[in-house]
Amino acid sequence: MTTKEVADTLVKLCSQGKFDEAAQSLYSPEIVSIEPTAPPGESREANGIAAVRAKGEWWNKNHEVHSVAVEGPLVAGSQFTVTFKMDFTFTPESRRMQMEEIAVYKVSNGKIVREEFFY
Repeated sequence: MTTKEVADTLVKLCSQGKFDEAAQSLYSPEIVSIEPTAPPGESREANGIAAVRAKGEWWNKNHEVHSVAVEGPLVAGSQFTVTFKMDFTFTPESRRMQMEEIAVYKVSNGKIVREEFFY
């Protein structure tokens, strides 16, 4: 797949709430995922598909998502960006919040090899 095809597929799946399916079908086994901050005692960086899946499982167990809006993609060469706007509750604290983040993705050989989030 081209970068544009990967980007369009990611936006389509995420818009349908299929985040796990997007990761399974579009991410390289060697994916690197970088968050702007790290949880206490953890790293900002997750290396490999197993670590990214574990990060997703933690998110799903600790958040109730009320709505997600996905905007984009904006494709430039082998990279693209997507904007996510989310309304969710952090369930351990029963704290509802809204967040907007920009995700920057890098594609190589038809798979996402790097993602970095900014919020």
